[in-house]
Amino acid sequence: MQGSPGKAIDYFFEGARLIVKPGFRRFILIPLLINLVIFVVVTIALFHAFGDFFTQIQAWSPTWLNWLTWLLWPLVGFVFLVVYGYSFNIITNFLAAPFFGLLAEKIETELTGTAPPDEPWGQLIPRTLQREAVKLWYFVSRGLLIFALFVVLFFIPGANLLGVLIGVIWSCWCMAVQYSDYPADNHQLSFRELRRKLNKQQLTSYSYGGIILLGSMVPVLNIFVTPIAVAGATLYWVREVKQL
Repeated sequence: MQGSPGKAIDYFFEGARLIVKPGFRRFILIPLLINLVIFVVVTIALFHAFGDFFTQIQAWSPTWLNWLTWLLWPLVGFVFLVVYGYSFNIITNFLAAPFFGLLAEKIETELTGTAPPDEPWGQLIPRTLQREAVKLWYFVSRGLLIFALFVVLFFIPGANLLGVLIGVIWSCWCMAVQYSDYPADNHQLSFRELRRKLNKQQLTSYSYGGIILLGSMVPVLNIFVTPIAVAGATLYWVREVKQL
């Protein structure tokens, strides 16, 4: 496997330092406001879903199995957090895609001195939303298969952790693809070709996605993770992915 987890960490933290510089702050204001609204809605939904899930499990389980229910709750809680981070990112990126594309463009221009091909807002917004729909279909269609596999493995003793691991790896890949797509889309690179390029640097790509997923699982911090993720992914694009 090619790539390096260390590079992924460097890209993320360098992206965090980059977006607070003068000239970039105005490009993250609207995405942060969108993130704030989504954070409130998704967090409330998570707490209700988590509580309802355990209420149903306890209602269905015989009394003598209640100890097993409480034994499983840390594992189920972790799964809910992964789903929370995954859902937060998917919804946020669908709504804020045009602004994240613009942020990626400005960062690339700052890094290289050359701007991606210019595009009027009237073309940019519908095209980026269409691109988000393509990504959403990719994530959801394959994600449902991963979820089905997870459900099957969850009820097999000793295999439930494997199901969680597969789900986490898939979520890491989705995060890497999602955020690397902004600079790639500015150059109108096909979604399939982007995935092929990212797969050539698997350790960097999966590690970068994992950092984003981890940050997205932490309430409040996840509000700020998405613009940082765009900046770090743009650095990754300029320095490595673009040349692959």
